[in-house]
Amino acid sequence: MRREERAVTEREALKTIINQCKVIRIAVMDKDGLYIVPLNFGWHDDGENLIFYFHSAKEGRKVAAFQQNEQVAFEMDCAHELVVGKTACQYGYRYQSIVGVGHLALVEDEKEKVAALNYLMQHQCGQIFVFSSAMLTSVNVYRLIAEEISGKSCS
Repeated sequence: MRREERAVTEREALKTIINQCKVIRIAVMDKDGLYIVPLNFGWHDDGENLIFYFHSAKEGRKVAAFQQNEQVAFEMDCAHELVVGKTACQYGYRYQSIVGVGHLALVEDEKEKVAALNYLMQHQCGQIFVFSSAMLTSVNVYRLIAEEISGKSCS
């Protein structure tokens, strides 16, 4: 990072930023080229890894891309604020962001799928839900384990 004073490196500070973000953007390479998709997500820290979860339909380009390549990049950002200046060069923008790379996998275990969906719902709306077997079989759920992660705070 060029501006080291903006780097966020402490795990707890990274988690604070993640808690404020509601959308993760996943970038992957598939047979048609680069592909990026924004997704609502849930997450947790298992003490060793930061793990992100999201769900999707059972088919489509995203699903095919994830089957072809489990290595992905990701990004999320929050705390957006325009900084107004007297001249164009004095304008700026405040934000916080997280970027990283990791690998993802389809969650097949029913217990983990329920936990993953509840991480997602807890993060998005602060609630835990009960999921029927029909609900669980109607969606794909993915686990993304962050292998590299960094944060930035422009304030």
